[in-house]
Amino acid sequence: MLKGKWILILLVLIPLVVIVAIIMYRPATINVSDDFESSNLSNIWSTDRMEDSSFEFQSAIARKGRSAIKITLRTGDKPEAATVKDKATERDELLENTSLYAVEGSKYEYRFSMFLPDSFPITKTRLVIAQWKQFCEHCACTDYSPILALRYVSGILFITLQTNPAVKRDTLFQMKDEFRNRWLDFRFRVRFSKQKDGEVNAFLNDKEIVNYHGVTSYPDDCIWLSTENKYYFKMGLYRDKMPEPMWIYIDEYQKKEIERSK
Repeated sequence: MLKGKWILILLVLIPLVVIVAIIMYRPATINVSDDFESSNLSNIWSTDRMEDSSFEFQSAIARKGRSAIKITLRTGDKPEAATVKDKATERDELLENTSLYAVEGSKYEYRFSMFLPDSFPITKTRLVIAQWKQFCEHCACTDYSPILALRYVSGILFITLQTNPAVKRDTLFQMKDEFRNRWLDFRFRVRFSKQKDGEVNAFLNDKEIVNYHGVTSYPDDCIWLSTENKYYFKMGLYRDKMPEPMWIYIDEYQKKEIERSK
């Protein structure tokens, strides 16, 4: 009888210990990079948001080294149907691996270089080329817009911030210029926070274009098996559906954690 009680206790305690360990676990400080010199996609990326045929490693256009990745978005790639609020969309994006998701309160630096060919269409169609979203599995914020987004529409490059689904997003940076046929080197330093200690510091070709301090997270707490909210990064091509293809080149990606939350 006593033995049976101990078995029952262990059956209850072991899952609880495992759950607590998962909740309390924090990975080692993040410091990853990808120069796209391999013929295979690095394991820091997930292809859940892109077609397998949409990317290729090529050497005709590269920021550094021998090669860069080329992403081509064709009509119907990873489609999402229209809703009451949004038009139908399509995408081909590199999505960072779940182990690399940013943690609320910590500060991260992202670097990446992008090249839009001179034949890239200038269109009014919504286009996002990099975005940071709140991880909202099983939470209401699943359908929220990206918190931070790098957009290119009608020949205008701009960066937007949205932290409340009921309020129009803010534009942190906007510039109309000829951005095609040259490498654009981006650097973002980001701290996601529901408090006013959040921050976004952005540079384009080593020139500061954003210096923002304030709220940088939706107010939702989506902390299933965690103690803090998580945020993930994607880059590539995400747009409202259109018939014309688009392609973009990406090189020299790096992400590092520069300050850990307490």
